[in-house]
Amino acid sequence: MPVRRPVRTALAAVVVALLSATAAACGDTGALRGAGPTRTAASPAKLWPDLRPASSPAYPYDVATRETVKGVTVPGDDIRRVDPVDVVEAELRAHPADYGSKGAYHATVERMAQCRAGGDRARCPLLKPYYRDLTGDGRPDLTLGFRLYPTNQTAVRVYTVERHRLVQVLADNDAIIGVELAGRSLIERSPADISGYEYRTTWEWDPGQRAMVFSRDEYLHVGDGRTSRTPSPSASPAATPAAPR
Repeated sequence: MPVRRPVRTALAAVVVALLSATAAACGDTGALRGAGPTRTAASPAKLWPDLRPASSPAYPYDVATRETVKGVTVPGDDIRRVDPVDVVEAELRAHPADYGSKGAYHATVERMAQCRAGGDRARCPLLKPYYRDLTGDGRPDLTLGFRLYPTNQTAVRVYTVERHRLVQVLADNDAIIGVELAGRSLIERSPADISGYEYRTTWEWDPGQRAMVFSRDEYLHVGDGRTSRTPSPSASPAATPAAPR
């Protein structure tokens, strides 16, 4: 999971301070007013020119994830014919450290058993699958989400087909308010540390890394303490949606 929280906490304090100062300066009636004399342009002042540059990042951050899904076939290279339950169960088997009896998301395994025929569909953690071309190859890709019990996090995954194999090209876990598809970008919305704000993280396809990579992390004011609501993308008519959580 990408480590964003340490950076986000510091960013929150800075942004709120700046917005408060800006709000205090506003409040005019909208009429045109003179801005005063134009300041003389000045080049940026470089601080601490003798400072030794850092040789490694402060926090580990995985900007791209690629993993071939083992044990799942793609009939006719058509990703729509892949069973989303099989895809999630393949991840559970491949990562026992996360989903085993001592893993952070151990309760997800029992819940996934409810997604099969005869199970309690209301307890199934798998969310509705969506199909859209995010890689630019003209074929639909698969976007999946499933709840990570017993935490309040949601797993967001994107899969494509390469050389007759199913390949995971995005894997992110976070506390999710909502997920949006915009063009070939995937945008995650998460609660911020301060009421009235939220984080929005954008992932985009990188042809060089052959994966969806982190491209933008925004800290946005969304109102009076209530998170904003935006419409979610509709599922493909050909998709067989999983039961709601």
